[in-house]
Amino acid sequence: MTGAIGWAILIPLGGALLAAAAGERASRWIAALAAAATTCAAIGVAASVARHGPSRHPAGGWLAPLGIELRADGLAATMLLTIAAVAGLVAAHALADRSRAAACARSCPLWLFTWAALDALVVSGDIFNLYVTLELATLAAVGLVADGEGPDAPRAALRYLLFALPGSLLYLLGVALIYGEHGALDPATLGAHVGASAPDTAAMALMTAGLCLKAALFPLHAWPVLAYTRASPVAGALLAGLVGKAAFLVLVRLWLEVYPATFTSAAGPVLGTLAAGAILWGSLHALWQPRLRAVIAYSSVAHTGYLFMWFALGTRDALAGALFVVMSHAAASASMFLATGAIARALGHDRVEGLTGLAHRLPIPFFALALAGTSAMAMPPSSGFVGKWLLVRAAFETGHRLWAAVMLIGGLLAAAYVFRLLRRAFLPRPAGEPIAITRSSGGHAALALALVAIALGLAPGLALDLLRGGSAP
Repeated sequence: MTGAIGWAILIPLGGALLAAAAGERASRWIAALAAAATTCAAIGVAASVARHGPSRHPAGGWLAPLGIELRADGLAATMLLTIAAVAGLVAAHALADRSRAAACARSCPLWLFTWAALDALVVSGDIFNLYVTLELATLAAVGLVADGEGPDAPRAALRYLLFALPGSLLYLLGVALIYGEHGALDPATLGAHVGASAPDTAAMALMTAGLCLKAALFPLHAWPVLAYTRASPVAGALLAGLVGKAAFLVLVRLWLEVYPATFTSAAGPVLGTLAAGAILWGSLHALWQPRLRAVIAYSSVAHTGYLFMWFALGTRDALAGALFVVMSHAAASASMFLATGAIARALGHDRVEGLTGLAHRLPIPFFALALAGTSAMAMPPSSGFVGKWLLVRAAFETGHRLWAAVMLIGGLLAAAYVFRLLRRAFLPRPAGEPIAITRSSGGHAALALALVAIALGLAPGLALDLLRGGSAP
């Protein structure tokens, strides 16, 4: 099943090229077929890993260190499924909205290209190819933001690009230092030779700093908020749900396979402090935002902190918890962006103060918002609860009670901002305040994504087994 690794990249890439060259109606059909086929390829890779364990596929027939290897282990297979579930349902939402057919046809090549870049990133087998795929995903994301709503969309896209580029340069400089020192780029070779020398330490510090910037870790967190709020709901769902996790996944690969223990033990407390700042700062800002999308955007800033908390804890359970948060937040944040998009389209705005008494008028989007919110606030049986419980337990087991307290406070703050939205929506609307509601769309895809977040929490063992590399039936 090693060929399926390549198809998971080639199908969306080919679909993007064909959709860009086709007309409006044909591009939508091409995008739908490409999305379905890519999902099947991801399922095939995951099934192979679950049955037979990790596999490698030399691109072009050239093995490392001369060639580029694509590899499917438990982490790659799990992320391929996550990307397929989120991107596929977001695509279904975009393709089902016939009233925005022209905008969908214009953005189809971009989100298919983003899908291809993310799939390539999670199966890449050398640190330079990780850089290339991360940059491709970033550039496609910039295009999605620029094609957003309102006159501020190009400015938000430019800010996205200007903040992402320094992170890319720092990472690339680190790759150059490591290659100059060891003459290799594949993690297996580097893991056996990288040590605590000055060039290696400098390279790792540069790569870590660059990836933290690209992941928008506190205090470098303000730039994605404008992008998430100015992009279309489809783009916002892809950016917050998937693209925002890419830099973290690259850093996980580096810390697990390349970085020496001396470096990780020194940098872990620093990243833990930044992660705690992200959780508290993002959650507090989400509490008083006047618009729905801004609430979800700052919630995404806070959840980036949960991901990076693994670097401070360093245990296997903490890594499983962080990756579970990746999966749960990918589905939940995409659901919330699509739900808020449906609500904004029905009302003509997304102001929180204008939501009073509307839950019964827009039941599906608000139900999706409530279900996804349970994952954001880590209520059982959601997948958000599983991921954050693993992180909190790891913090107590390693004696990091301060980090555990921060994560528990973050959960309470998440409950506060989610209930703030829902309370207003379920309050009775004052008499004499009629409101015009147009036809809404996107609620069904948002609800499906929220159910994915819940389903992961109901059967966490399946995902955990796959993360560990699979086992024979």
